[in-house]
Amino acid sequence: MSNVVSIHPYFKVQEGKLDDFKGLLPRFISATATEDQCHWYDFTICGDIVHCREAYEGAEGLLAHIANVEGLIGEALGMSELLRVEVHGPEAELAKLKEPLAELNPDYFSFHSGVEPTATL
Repeated sequence: MSNVVSIHPYFKVQEGKLDDFKGLLPRFISATATEDQCHWYDFTICGDIVHCREAYEGAEGLLAHIANVEGLIGEALGMSELLRVEVHGPEAELAKLKEPLAELNPDYFSFHSGVEPTATL
């Protein structure tokens, strides 16, 4: 089973602030590009809702990312509301995140089943 943990925050951007919020995205991406435990990191936008789709190697990778972009998260929350946060992964990894992420009040989705990548020769 994969050790990957993904987090999915949804930000509702304040009226008139979407361009400012979009201006933060290259800074988030630049900071995250230096993280060796990041599997993927991207943004999607629907109206005034900005979603960040991101995944890391285990709980440690996710926590390292949050520490890395903490200041940027503060800037983003200055012009948006955090509507929802989902965290997906294996139960053992999710358990490591319950206390550190308690303030975010995320919904935790425990891995059940899926396709596992096969080794290439």
